[in-house]
Amino acid sequence: MAQEARSSLNSFVAALERHLEAVSSGRGSDDPAVLSAYEHLKSAFLDYEEALSDQFGEILPMELAEDDEDWA
Repeated sequence: MAQEARSSLNSFVAALERHLEAVSSGRGSDDPAVLSAYEHLKSAFLDYEEALSDQFGEILPMELAEDDEDWA
């Protein structure tokens, strides 16, 4: 059962790494690679958060920022 949480964590860490790569080599927040990495990271975060909640009844000490026009 913990394997699903472990798999989700591994995916989340990989998404963080891909996001850093995209941001560090990208051309700003409008770069399609950065936007794609952001969306993938967001999805991986939510998957991990859900796995922790479902399997262990735990939550993360952080949450996603609200969508904000200034960040788009």
